[in-house]
Amino acid sequence: MENQFRESKEIICTACPMGCHTVVERENNTLLVRGARCPRGERYVKEEADDPRRIVATTIKIQNGNIRRLPVKTSRPFPRDQIRALVQAISPLEVSAPVKRGEIIKSNLFGENIDLVATRDVPLKDKKKITHY
Repeated sequence: MENQFRESKEIICTACPMGCHTVVERENNTLLVRGARCPRGERYVKEEADDPRRIVATTIKIQNGNIRRLPVKTSRPFPRDQIRALVQAISPLEVSAPVKRGEIIKSNLFGENIDLVATRDVPLKDKKKITHY
């Protein structure tokens, strides 16, 4: 008889507000999900078990803007195991105002076909007033 490998993990589903407590089991190369109350939850738990990803939000420096830091985020969820390296790569980035919300700051991050986008408009600074944060 063939040796069967079985691994299980508990995951709280965040696909909807219900927050189902699920268990995902890997038996050989098959994922079995227990406890998900909807198809969306089952899909989320399988993705979380196989390839966990997160939207990454941070700030970068902006020159000549009415604020000093530009809020940015990834356009799609990014592999969780690469987030630290991504943040280190983003940290030295600097852009110049004006910037429009949704503008791509850096494209194809780490070859993942995921972009870094601005999450707010930043006009050129008014020489009379600057917002600090």
